[in-house]
Amino acid sequence: MAGNSNIAIFGAIGANFLIAVSKFTASFFTGSSAMMAEGIHSLVDTGNGFLLLLGIKRSKRKPTKQHPFGYGKEVYFWSFVVSILIFALGGGFAIYEGIHALEAPEVAEDPTWNYAVLIAALLFEGTALVLALRTFNKSRAGAKTGNIITKITQSKDAATFAVIIEDTAAVIGLAVALIGVFLSQTLDNPYCDGIASIIIGCILLVVATFLAKESKGLLLGESAQPEILVKVEDILNNNPKVKEIGLPQTMHFGPESILLIVEVDLYDDLELLDAENALQSLREKIKAEVPKITQVYLQTTNKL
Repeated sequence: MAGNSNIAIFGAIGANFLIAVSKFTASFFTGSSAMMAEGIHSLVDTGNGFLLLLGIKRSKRKPTKQHPFGYGKEVYFWSFVVSILIFALGGGFAIYEGIHALEAPEVAEDPTWNYAVLIAALLFEGTALVLALRTFNKSRAGAKTGNIITKITQSKDAATFAVIIEDTAAVIGLAVALIGVFLSQTLDNPYCDGIASIIIGCILLVVATFLAKESKGLLLGESAQPEILVKVEDILNNNPKVKEIGLPQTMHFGPESILLIVEVDLYDDLELLDAENALQSLREKIKAEVPKITQVYLQTTNKL
């Protein structure tokens, strides 16, 4: 699924870079603080895309003695870094620009640049958001339905949902900037532009906090989804050599890598070789039927 994540990220990087250049150009000619804030936002999003790609690449490294479970959580770490950058550079600078604009308000003489760039950016960001949502929905095929926030909180694909969160914030921010420019011109009130910049900053702070919370949860270790646990329990309980099982314990080490530990009580009349073969067969069946489970540890209470 990393390949699909890459497509969404590359699309976001390309769109954000071109939009950032356009916004800075418009800000230079018009002096709009909201446009400057949006330009910084797009520039930060461009850098964030490269950080997410770095996380995906590093997460594919093979396990070592120091990291026997692999490097899958690299994706979660870099997603957390992205949330910090959105908070500090995106939200912080936007609020700073807004306050500065309120202290020295100016109405742009010709808002044509602003309107052209903002409308084009809305189209580009909207396209990038649709692409990210399609990628996300593919990765969630077969999962329970729900609103997008619920799906994100349940998802383990941090790279893809980080792009969705960024793009959503970008679309909302662009709409706010467009309204700010329009009101500033229509009402001949330069304060509207600064207020719009502050609102954009507050939106980014909220978005960054949400992304940080989700990334933190994955870094600390989240269990597999209930439907995966049900599959594991069915495989174990339907095996004629299994008498009873304990509560399956799972942890995500990446979007497509789950560690499973479960206590299995086999029937006492099994010979040593039969018991060992039964456990090995169960490990192989679990990995085959639930590909996301890459490491299986079955602990038996029997004296083998």
